[in-house]
Parts: sequence; C-alpha cells; structure tokens
Amino acid sequence: MFNYIKKLQYPINIKHCDPKAASLIISQYGGPDGELGASLRYLSQRYSMPLPELKGLLTDIGTEELGHLEMIGTIVHQLTKNLSEKEIEENPGFAAYFVDHTTGVYPTAASGFPWSAASIQSTGDPIADLNENLAAEQKARKTYDNILRLVDDPDVIEPIKFLREREIVHYQRFGDTMRQSCKQSVDFWSRDCSLLRFYLYIPYNVDFIACCIDFFNYCVCKFSFSFKRQFIKFIKVANYFFV
Repeated sequence: MFNYIKKLQYPINIKHCDPKAASLIISQYGGPDGELGASLRYLSQRYSMPLPELKGLLTDIGTEELGHLEMIGTIVHQLTKNLSEKEIEENPGFAAYFVDHTTGVYPTAASGFPWSAASIQSTGDPIADLNENLAAEQKARKTYDNILRLVDDPDVIEPIKFLREREIVHYQRFGDTMRQSCKQSVDFWSRDCSLLRFYLYIPYNVDFIACCIDFFNYCVCKFSFSFKRQFIKFIKVANYFFV
C-alpha cells in the first residue's frame, strides 16, 4: 500500500518552453536507464531478497524512483505545454515525437525507442540483482550528466542536479547494504547453504572465490558443518595472502 503525497520531491517551476530539452530529458522517463525502469526493477527484485533489510531497501528506493518518474514527467510537461506551432517546426527532434503524442508524456528514450521491460532484469539471485542495481544507478547518473551538458535553463538544471544526486545516494545505499549483509553469513549458513555463496562473495576477491566455489559445493554434501566453517576461514585467509 502506498501513501501518495501531493507534492513533488523537489519543486519544479519552468518558465520557458524548450522542446529540444524536453526531447532529451524524456529519456529519463522511458529510456533504458530511466526512472520507470528503475522503479519496476527494484519493486520486482524485492520479493526474492533473502533479508528483510534488502526487501525494505528495494521498496524504499523503488518507491522513490516513482517520485522521480513524476518529476521527469512534470519537467517534460512544463517544457512543452505552451508550445507554438513555429517552435515545434523549428525542432525536428521534437516534431517526430509530436506527431505520435502531441505534448503528452510518453515513456520513450531520446533516441525514439519506446520503453521496454527488456531493459531491466529481476533474476532472483541476490548477487546478480544487487550488482545490476549498482550499475543501473551509475548509468542513470551518467544520463543526468549528459543532460546537464546539453541544457542551460536554471529552472531545468536544478531539479536535474537533484535527481543526479539521488542516483549517487542510491548507489551508496546499495553498496552499504551489500557490505552489511556479509555480517549475516553465520545466521544464514545453517539454514540455506546456497545463501552462503552470496555473502561470501562480497568482501573478498570474486575471481578467487569463484575458483573455490566448485570445491565448496562438493564439500556441502560430503563434510560436516565444522569442516565447512573451517573451509570458509581458509578462503578468507588465502584470499588475503595470495590474491
């Protein structure tokens, strides 16, 4: 259940129309690294996360991304709502959009490709999903960087800078959560051996751990819990000294 607050996360009050800027910023509404994809990615991934803290984080960030989607939609709307026919004709990049959608807000990339679920992933694997989320936040930050290089209206720049900053915060929160999750390894080891791989990967060199994982999977079925615990210590020590 969501509680909707009838205000934007950051105020937007754009005074001048700019169809060229709108045709660029729309990419963060429905582009491959945009806010629509981010919100659906996180709100879908949360169901398969093994820890309540991870479910909560993905719910929080996914919900905030919906608010960012609303901000981008508002920016595009305010940039185009009072366009003259001449302004549309002088901006062929927006004119093609206008033919299909007039000044409606439609989820598409700046390149013209409509939003597709193929741009997001929900694997059910915590390692894969959390690392994808780290990359996704950086790709969104990159897109906002590119937008800031191409727009010059302060009324547009300030909310875009705010959104860029939030991508960095989300990246940091995902990184912090991955490190904190490592501390839960002992709690989850005795319940589900497969989760150990998730927690063990994070603080140590991935390539080295990957070399050990086949032997570890063999040990799961063949040896006692005491041996498995010693094997974990061996990996940590060997990784520290030899990798």
